[in-house]
Amino acid sequence: MPLLITTLAILVLIALISYVRLHTFLSFLVVSMGVGLALGMQPLPILESIQKGIGGTLGSILGIIALGAMLGKLVATSGAAQQIAVTMMSLVGTKHARWAFMVTGFIVGLPLFYSVGFMLLTPLVITVAYRYKLPALYIGLPMLASLSVTQGYLPPHPAPLAILKQFNADMGLTLFYGIIVSIPAILVSGALFGSTLRRYTTLPNKAFMAAELTDEQMPSVTASFLTVLLPILLIGLSTVFSPFLPEGSLSKQVLMTLGEPTVSMLLSVLVAIGTLGMQRGKSMLEITTLLADSVKEIAMLLLIFGGAGALKQVLTDGGVSQNIADLMQHSTLHPYVLAWSMAAIIRVCVGSSTVSGITTAGFMAPLLKASGVEPNLMVLSIGAGSMMFSHVNDTGFWLFREYFQLSMADTLKTWSVMETLVSVAGLAGVMALSLFIH
Repeated sequence: MPLLITTLAILVLIALISYVRLHTFLSFLVVSMGVGLALGMQPLPILESIQKGIGGTLGSILGIIALGAMLGKLVATSGAAQQIAVTMMSLVGTKHARWAFMVTGFIVGLPLFYSVGFMLLTPLVITVAYRYKLPALYIGLPMLASLSVTQGYLPPHPAPLAILKQFNADMGLTLFYGIIVSIPAILVSGALFGSTLRRYTTLPNKAFMAAELTDEQMPSVTASFLTVLLPILLIGLSTVFSPFLPEGSLSKQVLMTLGEPTVSMLLSVLVAIGTLGMQRGKSMLEITTLLADSVKEIAMLLLIFGGAGALKQVLTDGGVSQNIADLMQHSTLHPYVLAWSMAAIIRVCVGSSTVSGITTAGFMAPLLKASGVEPNLMVLSIGAGSMMFSHVNDTGFWLFREYFQLSMADTLKTWSVMETLVSVAGLAGVMALSLFIH
C-alpha cells in the first residue's frame, strides 16, 4: 500500500506541474498533505513534517546557493565570461573554436546557473559564427554540453548540492568524482556528437549577437579565471591536502575551514566584489544592488527545494521511505541504475532537472543507507538521470531553438539527443568509477 500511495503521489505531482501548470512549490505542498492523509497521519503532524522538511532542506543549502547566485551575477555583469572565451579562442585558434567554447563552457559553468551561462555564452558563439562563417551549432553544442554537465553533476550547483546534503556526502569528493565523470561525458555528448552537426548550416538568430567589449571594458585574464575558479580551488585544496595533516592541528583546521562550501563561496564573492566590481569602477552601492538582484532571481528556486524537502519529510515520517528501501533492496537493478532511472523518468515527465534530482533524492535516501553504496557516486547518478532527454516541457529546449533558429524536428535531433548523451554517459562514468571506489 505505501508503494502504491507513493506511485500515485509522483503521478499527481507530475500532473499538477506539467498539465495543470500549478506552481511547483504549491504542487509539492498539495501532494505532501495528500500523501500524509493517505498514510493515516493526522493533520497537525503532517504540518509539522512539512515545516521540518522545508527548514531542514533550506537550512543546509540556502547560504551556499545565495552566495553562488551573487558570484554568478558579478561574473555575468563584469565581462569575465567573455574574457575567458576570448582567451581560449586566442589559445586554440579559430579552427578549433568548438574546443575553446567547450572548455569555456566548463569553466564558466562551474559557478554560473545554466540559464545565465547559456545567455552569456551563446551570443558569443553566434558572434563568432557570423564573423568567421562557421556553423553555429557545430561550434556551440560542445559548450552547451559542458554547461549541462556542470549543472547536473557538480556542486555547488543547486540540485547536486541539495542532493549532496540529503545524503551527507562529501562536497570535495563529489566534486572530484564529478569532474572525472564529466570529462568523458562532455567529450561524448559535446565533442563527438557535436562533430556530426556540420550539416546544420541554418543561420542563428542575429538579434542575439554579443556586444563587443574592449580589453579595457573586460577584467584581466588573471582576475577572470581566478575569480571564477576560486571556490573550486579552495574546496579542491582542502580535499586533497587535509587528510595528510595532523589531526587537530591548526593548519588542518584552517584548510578544512577554507574548503567548507559556505566559507569558500563567501571568500570568492568577496574577491569578486574587488576584482570584478570595484576594480571595474563600480561603486559599493552598485555592487550591493547587483547582489540583491541576484538573490531575488533565485527565490522561486529556493521555494522548489523547500517543497521537495517537505514531501521527503512526510514520506519519511509516514514510514514510506523505509518501506520503499526494504522493497528496493530486493531489486535486481543496481542502486545507481535505479536512482538514475527514477530521476530520468521524472525529468522526461516534468521537464525540470532540479525537480527531478531533488525528488529522486528523497526516495533514494533510505536505500542509500540500506545498500551501503558510495553517497558521492549516488549524487552523480541522480544528477546524470536528471539531465535525460530534454524536450518541449523544458525551457532549455525552447531557448536553444530560439537562439539557433532550428525546426522542432532538428531541435529534437540535436539538443534532445545531446542531453540524452549527457545523461547516459554520466551513468556509464559512475558505473565505471564504482569499480574502483567502494
